[in-house]
Amino acid sequence: MISRFVLIILILFQTNQVFSQTSLQQINLSNGKHKVGFLHYTTSDSTRTYSRIYDYSNTKIARPIPVSIWYPANQNTDDIKQLKVLDYLKILKEEEEWEHLPDEHILNWFSYANTPANQNHLKEKATAYPKLEFAHGKFPVVVYAPSLMASSIENFALCEYLASHGYIVMASPSRGTENRRFSNNGAKEMETQARDVEFLIKEVAKLPNANSNKIAVMAFSLGGPANIIAQTRNKNIKAVVSIDGSERYRYALLKKSPFFDASGVDVPYIHMAQKSIPEKVLKEDNIDAELNTKFELYDSISKSRAFRLRFHDLTHSYFSTLGVLFQNRDKRQDKSDAEIMESYKWVSVYALNFLNAFLKDDDTTLTFIENQPSDNGIKEGLISYTSKQPKGDTFSFQDFNDLAAKQDYKNLMELYLSVKEKNPSFQLPEGNLNTLGLQLVFNPETSEQGINVFLLAAKLYPDSANLFDSLAEGYLFMGNKGKAIESFKKSLELNAQNQNAIKRLKQLEK
Repeated sequence: MISRFVLIILILFQTNQVFSQTSLQQINLSNGKHKVGFLHYTTSDSTRTYSRIYDYSNTKIARPIPVSIWYPANQNTDDIKQLKVLDYLKILKEEEEWEHLPDEHILNWFSYANTPANQNHLKEKATAYPKLEFAHGKFPVVVYAPSLMASSIENFALCEYLASHGYIVMASPSRGTENRRFSNNGAKEMETQARDVEFLIKEVAKLPNANSNKIAVMAFSLGGPANIIAQTRNKNIKAVVSIDGSERYRYALLKKSPFFDASGVDVPYIHMAQKSIPEKVLKEDNIDAELNTKFELYDSISKSRAFRLRFHDLTHSYFSTLGVLFQNRDKRQDKSDAEIMESYKWVSVYALNFLNAFLKDDDTTLTFIENQPSDNGIKEGLISYTSKQPKGDTFSFQDFNDLAAKQDYKNLMELYLSVKEKNPSFQLPEGNLNTLGLQLVFNPETSEQGINVFLLAAKLYPDSANLFDSLAEGYLFMGNKGKAIESFKKSLELNAQNQNAIKRLKQLEK
């Protein structure tokens, strides 16, 4: 039987000689508080045409857009079966336009080794459940662009992980402009992928639980340049996560786009790159050695925070779930399975913390992103790290406070959102807000202003027991015992060991 699909990677064309021995459980991702729901459906973009290759027909149809969505859920799952890896591979069948292929042929047909280990992978349970009810509330959105001609589900473990931590993740497959395959016109295909990303952003608006003001794009490999193009012309994209994105390797292709301008990358950006390619592989695979060191896009970014990490135990394929599980190992350069799984875990953790910092304005996770890896408990030598600030003056907490004072500390959330719109990297640290609020609230002439600061802080950091404790002290100082009791109780809900709240409530409830 001749395989119909080749797992293509952009940078390395590996001679694979060793089978992998990995598992989802051994990746050891710490899921969040939410159950994970999963939906998959196919819609279409009527503004573009498309041909199904294996129909062997001249008929043109509206461009089909298969959509995979992972999302926070709250439904009881006792009587619902978790998805298995095989369920995800069935979606790959559909997206490869081999819907009727018997499941027993999946591994052979899609160029994965038909080994006992890979057969066992198909039986593994994933985290997601099909078609659960959405959790209540509004959630930020991550639009994921896969690698070259890859499936929407290629990074399903990462997508499930983000959904469990309160994100809606939406992906569609990487497809050529005319049909399933890419042509030799790289610039045209990049534009097509960017339009697919933009289609998904419009699809987001159909989800009542999606926060359309909090959208990030994330991509692996060749999805990276498409996301850069999409970000430069869609200002509702607030952050960019690049998982060994090819904007690093194919900068010349990126510059062919009439829409590209490095100065247009004005939102927080993180790039997580593969290990240095050994000299032996560079020579044997005819790879330009500059790929190990050159990164023109990162060097050109001037208007936003940018972070650059190199994972010394990962080659390109293993930045995806399917790569970790199914891709055969290259004995010339690949690390052990245990090292690959550990690094994939840290790729996921960095993606989550970056998104939390810039979509959820979480000061704690911003600290994680700004730390050296060793300060985050990561063993020496696993990850190299560098970052850069925007050039020129940056908007500071002091600048925000000056504006807030001019408007008498009223309408602070509106002020914050307007500042954030112009300065996407801007953060309001929890500690600064707490100190400012206390300074204002204990001054009888500005107490109400201090309460307004605490109310803003509580919206930005709703899980902070300390902020609600300070808010309660402010209400108590102003003589509003009812509000003080309410806020002290909220603080205790968040931290049952808060001795100040316990003491104050005993006094107030006598």
